[in-house]
Amino acid sequence: MACTRAVRLNLSRLAGRQRRWQSSYSHLEAEMTTRKIRPVFDDLTSQNSFRLNVSLADFLPNTRAPLTPPAPNKPLPMPIPHHLLYFEPTKPPSDLLPDGTNPDHSPGDPFVRRMWAGGSVLFDTNKPLLMDNSRAVCLEGIRDVSVKGKPGDEKVFVGIERRIAPLNKEEETAMADGNGQQDKILALEEQIRQRLWMPSDVEFGPANIIERRNIVFMRERSPEEARAAVAAAKKPGKMLKPQHQPDFHHTLRPDAQLLFRYSALTFNAHSIHLDTQYCQNVEGHRHLLVHGPLSFTLMLTILQQRLVKQGSHEQIKSVEYRNLAPLYAYDPLKICGRKSDDQKYEVWAETPEGGIAVKGTVKTERV
Repeated sequence: MACTRAVRLNLSRLAGRQRRWQSSYSHLEAEMTTRKIRPVFDDLTSQNSFRLNVSLADFLPNTRAPLTPPAPNKPLPMPIPHHLLYFEPTKPPSDLLPDGTNPDHSPGDPFVRRMWAGGSVLFDTNKPLLMDNSRAVCLEGIRDVSVKGKPGDEKVFVGIERRIAPLNKEEETAMADGNGQQDKILALEEQIRQRLWMPSDVEFGPANIIERRNIVFMRERSPEEARAAVAAAKKPGKMLKPQHQPDFHHTLRPDAQLLFRYSALTFNAHSIHLDTQYCQNVEGHRHLLVHGPLSFTLMLTILQQRLVKQGSHEQIKSVEYRNLAPLYAYDPLKICGRKSDDQKYEVWAETPEGGIAVKGTVKTERV
């Protein structure tokens, strides 16, 4: 009888701790999904796209760096996925988090470390973005939030949705009239929010591109935990191996210069791409991390080169991808791809040990 009472008491205490754990972070979903993140405006010039092409040329197969950007009087469709170079918030350093990241997406303490876990992109191929020097806007919102893991070791998964579209005439006029006047700018931002945000995450509405970014937030590591993680990263561990041989592949070694340039082009100050000491002593990584968007860019760029080489009349319509393992500067990075079905491709990035670090599915349509 005493044993039964003890078991019941322990179960009651466990349930109490579980309720406290759930209530500690149960507010995050409601709070974060209702945040009004300010829209980001950008001018669709060819400069960032041109500079990325120059920066990647030495790392891509049979590629020459372009000598000059496209002429401004000959607007071209923005290459996929060069939209990643535009529409990043231009916050002053004092508004960034200590690791250099954007606080708009953060759940706050104790979840101070973040990693790019993957995402998806939908392209409206009937209305591609044009690099025509016009002004466009990216409306960003948090679509969903979930907390996973045992008490004390939780992770927060945040689904960020970004909708990109040119400004309409009314918005262009309102922006010109409201320059420097906070109340008018805030009214314009709400107008844009009402126009672009949709109940469904696959409904374009006026948007040309819908991008989802899956970010995972984790607790801070102690110096001892960081050292242990660095040591563990140097040893081969469990990895997901490719199930098929690739139809094409290319190996490159991203270096610190490439990571710096990509950080600059995307206005990304996250220290895991820039500061080796921070990577090792705070995050527990053995070297600078390759950006999730950069590995994504490399996969799609090499796939598009393959489609052109084959004379395929296909254009990318949608992409879905997951980041499964970190990729480090100076390590050989193998980009692979294969046609898995009609108008469907598998793309992936391999670690030096042959494990899958990034895995994606690309759907195309015939031009």
